[in-house]
Amino acid sequence: MTGPEESRSPDPWEPLRLHTPARVGLGRTGHGLPVRHLLEFQAAHAQARDAVHQAVDFAALRPGLTGHPVAEVRSAAPDRAAYLRRPDLGRRLHREDGPRLAGLPGGGTLVVIADGLSATAVRRHALPLLDELVPLLTGGSGERGGGRESVPVVLASQARVALGDEIGERVGARLVLVLIGERPGLSAADSLGVYLTYAPRTGRRDAERNCVSNIHPPAGLGYRAAAHTIASLAEGAQRLGLSGVALVGEEPGGPAALPSPGPGP
Repeated sequence: MTGPEESRSPDPWEPLRLHTPARVGLGRTGHGLPVRHLLEFQAAHAQARDAVHQAVDFAALRPGLTGHPVAEVRSAAPDRAAYLRRPDLGRRLHREDGPRLAGLPGGGTLVVIADGLSATAVRRHALPLLDELVPLLTGGSGERGGGRESVPVVLASQARVALGDEIGERVGARLVLVLIGERPGLSAADSLGVYLTYAPRTGRRDAERNCVSNIHPPAGLGYRAAAHTIASLAEGAQRLGLSGVALVGEEPGGPAALPSPGPGP
């Protein structure tokens, strides 16, 4: 017996599905979804939950950061449950971790790799993106460590975007880039976002940041394209002394030429 899912009749939704990972026109089997699509949905939901609740193994990232000055800190959220219930704790540095930043060089660009809401995104994409981005940021004039250009990097756990403001302020960074796992969806559980803030300090508003999001090749934005956009924003921020919506308004070409800030995790 051949059910609706196995029907050989043309599927009018097929052309649309070629252009989007969204679940459109999945069909019906009786009163429910076809089993295949139901199982795919449940698997995507499980991947999203895993991405949120798993911890980033920062020790596994460290070999890929050879040559960069590195420090590791925690937010004020004592555990994952508190982090999810109290976003404000994820925006503040743990009271014992300030001294860990003491040895990092200030005055330039600082990178913060933060777990955010997707450990999967950080594990897969943070280092490949950094490898594309650092040469563009330093322009061959940065510090050399381990045979390549380098920038100071902070690994931050239980962290929200705004934690980069306090970290950047303590280090004395001119510009902070927060690479953070974005809130997973049911089409992508491994999307990485990068938030750029000029002159970071505690209390900065989201409107004072720029965001490049949806970095998860091959389905999302690729590393090279993302790195060039971030480097362009960083150059503009340092030249004009601002970031956020003001930077988008000042850059030649205006909002159409630069990405708009997106929602923070």
